[in-house]
Amino acid sequence: MYNSNVVLPIFLEPAYRLFKLISYGKYTQTFFAVNEEEYPFIPCVIQKILSPQPRNFEHKLKILQQLSKSSQIPKLIDYHCGNDCIYLVFEHIEGINLNTLLAEQGTLSENKIWQILTDILTTLKLVHSHKLIHCDIKPENIICRNGSQDFVLVDFAASQVAAAYYQANNIITGSPEYTAPELALSKPIFSSDLYSLGVTCIYLLTQVRPFDLYDTANNQWAWRHYLQTPISVRLGKILDKLINQDINQRFMSVDEVLMMMGISAYTTHEQSWQAPAEHKTIHSTSEVNAVAVCLDKNIIASTHSNKDVCIWDCKTQQLLHTLHGHNKPVTSVAFSPNAQILATGSDDKTIKLWNQDYKEIYTLVGHQHVVKSVAFHPNGEILASGSWDKTIRLWDVTTGKEVAVLTGHKLQVSLVTFSADGNLASASFDKTVRLWKNGADSLSYSLSNILSSHTWAVTAVAFSSDGKILATGSDDNTIKLWNVNTGEEFATLTGHSWSITALVFSFDGTLLISASKDKTVKLWQVSNAEEVTTLSGHTDSVTNIAIANSDTQIIVSSSKDKTIKIWELDISH
Repeated sequence: MYNSNVVLPIFLEPAYRLFKLISYGKYTQTFFAVNEEEYPFIPCVIQKILSPQPRNFEHKLKILQQLSKSSQIPKLIDYHCGNDCIYLVFEHIEGINLNTLLAEQGTLSENKIWQILTDILTTLKLVHSHKLIHCDIKPENIICRNGSQDFVLVDFAASQVAAAYYQANNIITGSPEYTAPELALSKPIFSSDLYSLGVTCIYLLTQVRPFDLYDTANNQWAWRHYLQTPISVRLGKILDKLINQDINQRFMSVDEVLMMMGISAYTTHEQSWQAPAEHKTIHSTSEVNAVAVCLDKNIIASTHSNKDVCIWDCKTQQLLHTLHGHNKPVTSVAFSPNAQILATGSDDKTIKLWNQDYKEIYTLVGHQHVVKSVAFHPNGEILASGSWDKTIRLWDVTTGKEVAVLTGHKLQVSLVTFSADGNLASASFDKTVRLWKNGADSLSYSLSNILSSHTWAVTAVAFSSDGKILATGSDDNTIKLWNVNTGEEFATLTGHSWSITALVFSFDGTLLISASKDKTVKLWQVSNAEEVTTLSGHTDSVTNIAIANSDTQIIVSSSKDKTIKIWELDISH
């Protein structure tokens, strides 16, 4: 137990007990503590702040309370204002700070730096939108969270309300090595945080203290000389602009950095990417359950909880057609390989086929429970459907007749998909994926393997373009990669904090894209199973994803937040 002369005010006793001094400075002390009024005891962080500015601090406190509604920063649990100090009680983030991580593992990879930039910039976009400047970004104040491995910005003791920029009595308590020049003069601006983030990144890449990375004789940074592994030109340019001491040459906002990173969502929500004004989010009147993209026609098909199927122009985001016919929520959608037929599955237990004029051709009846997935065979002649009746059914697209039923799953079938050579994979709530081998014709299928490694329902599955790798996603929050020929699992991808809802490989097979109920889309490098970046912007579960062009520069995602987002990105990091 921590033993010191620090006495908690009556307001915080006997609820909280101090255990360890985490850090201290001229004006702050930070302690690890527990709330003993709860059982089991709840860990927390208590910050004692000396000599606050009462008027500004009251405003800051209100902002911190507002930010506590977000999962991006530690929640403010409690506080107490005394005569000469203030106590703030924050949620404790389980994990390891970047300074400790660096000491244990050595310099961080470029992929990790991209992830840190993405996660922290997303947080700063939210913080800055509330007119708050963090003022103390450094490795010790960024936590790699246990489990999800995302990066969390902590310690808002030094933060300043933007409206109080130039008040002479502002006390700046940030760490000198990471402090922007204007911040050292007690004149913080939003880009001061960007400067500190950039300096943090070059330290993580070099493991050399920032003061030693600056060439004072020539008044310029010399951090590249200390790189142990070369980095991409793009990352180098971004870091150079982040750490420019000239305010006029530095990024002035989070949005500017995100734009240069080449990742943007066409929306202006508080926690999303900013993008050029001519790009738009597609707004719907109901939850969007699935999307499919027709590359030949440059259109998007979406299915909705209000029973509608909508057709949109991918370039203009204009609604072209609304298809009516299902009498319950529509759950799935797929275009045929020749783009002549659209298939939709529904909670009404039916599948409908629509022609290129969006007129209904057939209603396929046979499932005894809701239909959750539809997929076309590569030859376009057969449609597979997966249902909560535990079966996979195959249908002749020309006649609309059922031609085969595949059974074996013990619980609901959540998704079906074909490989390029016509083999079939089915995912189920029974925690397994079944692989079905295509026989002499597209109507003949036999069970070739059962993949079982997930600990909860399997909710997503995708083949790589060459059919050699299978990706599976689950309610256990993980993604697994499998060798299709051997049935061996060779990688587990962790990073999402909630169920995986959809997976798709890039056309060249180098990237895997995942969607989750945690409201994010993630990109993964298949070769090393590392996360490339996270696309944040949806305000509810992401339900489905699709690739909108062959070089994977555009990704389409659907969500329960009633939007379809079109992400334009540069993946040449």
